[in-house]
Amino acid sequence: MAAQPSQNPGRPPAAATGLRADAQHNRDRILAAAREAFMTRGIDVPLTTIARRAGVGAATLYRRFPTRAALVTEAFAEQLALCVAVLDEALEDPDPWHGFCSAIDKLCTMQATDRGFTSAFLSQFPDAIDYDRERTRAENGLAQLIRRAKDAGQLRDDFDHTDVILLFLANSGIVGESQQVSLAASRRLVTYLLQSFQAGHTEPLPPPAPLGLHQIHRPPPRQ
Repeated sequence: MAAQPSQNPGRPPAAATGLRADAQHNRDRILAAAREAFMTRGIDVPLTTIARRAGVGAATLYRRFPTRAALVTEAFAEQLALCVAVLDEALEDPDPWHGFCSAIDKLCTMQATDRGFTSAFLSQFPDAIDYDRERTRAENGLAQLIRRAKDAGQLRDDFDHTDVILLFLANSGIVGESQQVSLAASRRLVTYLLQSFQAGHTEPLPPPAPLGLHQIHRPPPRQ
């Protein structure tokens, strides 16, 4: 499941936000440019680059988003909510193991298609109260998925919640020549690890991705 955030998700009219129409337009353009830049280059992309992509001056960007954390938080708010929704859906699955695997697969697919989301999810933003609240909900959801799968005897007893973080960190390091290659590599990695999580059970793996050792330290292609 690779969900892309809309450029103007549920945004109320300018009068409701207290912004003039032109100011609201600039804000939406900045967020759209930020999502695109973060997706392809990560959250460390220069803010001046984002301003240039949005067609606004740096002063306009900083007036709307005085810190990088403020811009990152707003840009990924919808994706974080989607992450929580994936976990909530998995918790409603009557099969604990299927729910656990489904959530891991969908979240790793989100990582493979959006480099910025991983960095944002793992970063700390002290001023972003709502963001931290949603991330806490996500962490609690993961803990419940793990507990359900263990109680059902489907997840190995020595599995630790930090193993999920290891999986996400490993998955976030996958860089392919294209999104298609990155997804193929992610699916193979996730399948390998999910099989190891369920001791004594193996299934055929997806086809390998065309990756080589020379690509390990290669940065993502710039657009």
